[in-house]
Amino acid sequence: MLDPYIPLVLMFALAFAFAAFSVTIAPLVGPRRYNKAKLDAYECGIEPSPEPVVGGGRMPVAYYLTAMLFILFDIEMVFLYPFAVSADALGLFGVVEIVLFIATVGFAYIYVWRRGGLDWN
Repeated sequence: MLDPYIPLVLMFALAFAFAAFSVTIAPLVGPRRYNKAKLDAYECGIEPSPEPVVGGGRMPVAYYLTAMLFILFDIEMVFLYPFAVSADALGLFGVVEIVLFIATVGFAYIYVWRRGGLDWN
């Protein structure tokens, strides 16, 4: 009864074994000669500064919030595309589900907007 799942379980076991092997063997075979240049962040050949150039202080959180919002709405498009392709086959059930999905994402968008997550001041 579970015979069709054996290849899938073997693939997961192989992936886990490869990941575990890679993590355990890396310190043993990796380079051991560290210097300051190898441990510093690479910034196109420019000496890295301890503080960001813009503002002379901490990096604004708005950059990260914008990136997360982009990912959220990008994933929304990934879910909306199959609906657009097979809207006729889904019928009323598909329309109700997609309206609920868009409403949920819309509430998240309104929440972020009202909290000032889209303001760049």
